[in-house]
Amino acid sequence: MRVFRQAIAGLGLGLALIGTNAVAQQQFINVLTGGQSGVYYPVGVAISQIYAKDIPNARATAQVTKASVENLNLLQAGRGELALTLADSLSDAWQGNAEVGFPSKLDKLRGISATYNNYVQIVANADSGIKTIADLKGKRLSVGAAKSGTELNARAVLKAAGLSYSDLAKVEYLPFGESVELMKNRQLDATLQSAGLGVASIRDLATAIKIVVVPVPASVVAKIGDPAYQASVIPANTYAGQTTDVPVVAIPNFLVSHSGVSNDLAYQMTKSLYTNIDTLYAAHNSIKVMKRENAIKGMPVPLHPGAERYYREVGLIK
Repeated sequence: MRVFRQAIAGLGLGLALIGTNAVAQQQFINVLTGGQSGVYYPVGVAISQIYAKDIPNARATAQVTKASVENLNLLQAGRGELALTLADSLSDAWQGNAEVGFPSKLDKLRGISATYNNYVQIVANADSGIKTIADLKGKRLSVGAAKSGTELNARAVLKAAGLSYSDLAKVEYLPFGESVELMKNRQLDATLQSAGLGVASIRDLATAIKIVVVPVPASVVAKIGDPAYQASVIPANTYAGQTTDVPVVAIPNFLVSHSGVSNDLAYQMTKSLYTNIDTLYAAHNSIKVMKRENAIKGMPVPLHPGAERYYREVGLIK
């Protein structure tokens, strides 16, 4: 009987150890995205699904956030493993720009990959009379959530055009979806949204009311004075009623992790992105420009050693 009890106890201990090892091996990956009406969210969801399927013992989730600035602060605090962010926000975070929401340098940030460009899209109700940036003076404009990446873009573009928030009749700090609803109800004249081409919120708006996509001339882009801001174009017919190409500002997006993520996990996350790139492409048209050969171009922070290992393995880094 004593031998039997010892055997049972040994079996229980063995099972407990197996359970402990299983828990220890589980890898949690929280992907920080943005609002559900933007592009970051469907892209982040697709990435989390890729990781859950492709990385052994991974529990991957996608978290709705206020996007770039919040994402980077969460990464620094270890409250996420991967995040989408705009290039200018990432540069500001690395430098510790307190004015835009980074009281000190976020020194734990580590790069994973470049992705696609955001376009600063200023969309007005056609009945508002707004056709140029100058026409925004005295109008009601939504600029994104306060101190979000979009709002930082709004400040930069308006300043380069010789405008400030005090020149506007009203400034609303709202996510994309809420901005669109206010425009449909004639409570806003225009919305500024920094997002990938064909973002759902603007597509929705363009089917509900007649819109004008306000041009941002290359001369205004040059006055911003930040290399992250590039002159670009929204192609004709990206949105209903937009029949001509419209010059705008484009800003690169990056996927970023932090130094607390193990080298092995960062390697797996980077490799999984590119071995499942077709799955990622299916998430949104914007992400289809993401190419491995451009992965480290313009990265404002040091590469994560795990990502660097992958890029050396495939010959991107010699």
